This record gives sequence, structure tokens and C-alpha cells, in this order.
Amino acid sequence: LVCDAEARNALMSFGQIVLGPPGSGKTAYCHGMGEFLRGIGRKVAIVNLDPANDHVPYIPAVDISELISLEDACTEFDLGPNGGLMYCMEFLEKNFDWLAGKIEEIQDYYVIFDCPGQVELYTHHESTKNIVKKLAREGTNLTCVHLVDSYYCVTPFTFVSAVLLSLNTMLQLELPHVNVFSKIDLVEKYGKLDFSLEYYTDSSNLH
Repeated sequence: LVCDAEARNALMSFGQIVLGPPGSGKTAYCHGMGEFLRGIGRKVAIVNLDPANDHVPYIPAVDISELISLEDACTEFDLGPNGGLMYCMEFLEKNFDWLAGKIEEIQDYYVIFDCPGQVELYTHHESTKNIVKKLAREGTNLTCVHLVDSYYCVTPFTFVSAVLLSLNTMLQLELPHVNVFSKIDLVEKYGKLDFSLEYYTDSSNLH
């Protein structure tokens, strides 16, 4: 039994799946987090799962464009950008063995998944959720890092919208979840905040 447990642990990997609306800074976060972790001596691999993201500042260990591109999906099936992204994620789900084989090659690395920005993929579309579950069955233990532009703190309406988006994503993906306000250095460019930053990061009481 001890040997079996050790064998299972040897097959386990850990990482983050990085989500958020378009422009929230996911790719910049993945690049920066990768540089930080390498700087403290960790082995890191970044996986680009965004078929529309063909210019990234990092060298991806796995790139979905090797399997399918957004341009090809839109051209082949006469789809718009949103429909094309959904098709690409459905295609990745159906061809999960391709991804599983790539992840197996970087098993002893900490893995960061850079994902598309279309929020429907994480709020009610099933493919991303199914891919996450399949990764878990293969031994990849993930935490979700959900980025939201801090601009949404400026008005009550946009703030509550951002909170509900994060909550919906948490319920849909069923992962350990860290919500992050990105671009916080720019937040007051859009107007002075009504409350301290602590109010926005502890939203248990929305009075």
C-alpha cells in the first residue's frame, strides 16, 4: 500500500488555471508568476490554452495552437470570435488525450494554464469544467486564479457585477479559488474609490 501511494504521488502535478475577462492581465500575470517562481528556484511550465493568443511574452511548454487555432475554427465553420473560442475548447475537450500527453511530459513542473478571456467558458459552458475534471483525474491538482480588472471597484454596479462573476466561476469550476484584482496601481485613474481597498477584498458584507 505504501508503494502504491508513492507511485500515485509521483504521478501528481500541481498548478494554477488563470481565468478572467478579456484585458484583465492573464497573460502578463502568467509571465510574471513564471518569472517569480523560477527566481525562487521552482521548475515552471506555462501552458497556453488561448487559441486567440498567438503573441505571448513567454515560451509556452504546451500551446493549443499546435492542436487548433481560433482563425482556423472561424474560417472552417464560419464562426465569429465567441463561437470560435467555444468550438476550440470543445475540440480540446474531445482531444483531451493530446493535452494529457503534453502534461505528462512536464509532470515534475509547476504548471500555469493561461486561458481564454471569454467569460462564458467559465460561467456556464461545460468544456472548461470538463477539461479541469479530466486533468484532476490524471493527477493534476489545480487552484483557480481569477483576475478581475480593479477598474470594477470604481462604481457599486460594476463591483457587484465582478463579485457575481467570480462567484459564478467558483461554483461552475468547483476548484480552490483565489480572486485577484489586477492593475491595482491604475485603479484611481478612473476615479477615487469610495472605500478602502480592504472593503473590496472582503466582500462578505455588501451593505
